Amino acid sequence: MLLAALAALVAIAPACAANASTLSPMPAQLETRYALSALPPALRDGAAVYLLDPARGYRLARIGSSGVTCVVQRTAWELAEHRDDLYIPLCYDAAGTRTYLRVIMDAAALRAQGMGAQALKDVITRRFANGTYSAPGKAGVSYMVAPVMRTIGPPDLRVRTLSMPHLMVYAPGVTNADIGARPDLADPATLMNPFIDRQGIAEQSYIIQMLGHAEAATIARAEKDLLDALCAYRDVLCLADAHIAP
Repeated sequence: MLLAALAALVAIAPACAANASTLSPMPAQLETRYALSALPPALRDGAAVYLLDPARGYRLARIGSSGVTCVVQRTAWELAEHRDDLYIPLCYDAAGTRTYLRVIMDAAALRAQGMGAQALKDVITRRFANGTYSAPGKAGVSYMVAPVMRTIGPPDLRVRTLSMPHLMVYAPGVTNADIGARPDLADPATLMNPFIDRQGIAEQSYIIQMLGHAEAATIARAEKDLLDALCAYRDVLCLADAHIAP
């Protein structure tokens, strides 16, 4: 979940945020396509895919061969708020699958069992502190180049529907000061350089590398059928304008 974003690449859907403790399921074929869209096309054939059963948690729907695993994240434990309108397609390499993805899957299972949002945040934070969870032991990457997502975005870090393809390199404990970054939501140009996104705790910190305007526009054009299907499925996934970059 990106906590800072390039305003020039954002397309905001009509305001219809929803708060809900129960998640609505996605059609399996659509969810599979959406999860895999987080990867560059050339990497999709070898990826494993997990689909969400809101009553139980994630289940393996497609076996992979590359070590990369893709999901659509629906619960952001860092927010301490259960919502039914978050859609975050992402893929982890092998190192992230063993570590960060485990947290996402456990969060989904605990939510399905009825755990409240603040209790969930407390449990996961405690598990990082006691070593149940850990950051990857080596460098790696999470792919987030999907044409659309619904998560926190600028300018006020509220939940929005946006197009913001990017890559996230694992950087636990690293700060913007460490890499000389000075991201500023008021100055979108600063976000085109690498910067740190700290997701809830220092162990979940990433170096964010945004894709450029031309790359984002190319992705939107290539994924038009998926964008149309997502918008037809649920209006909160409709982009105001699929042609984001000038």
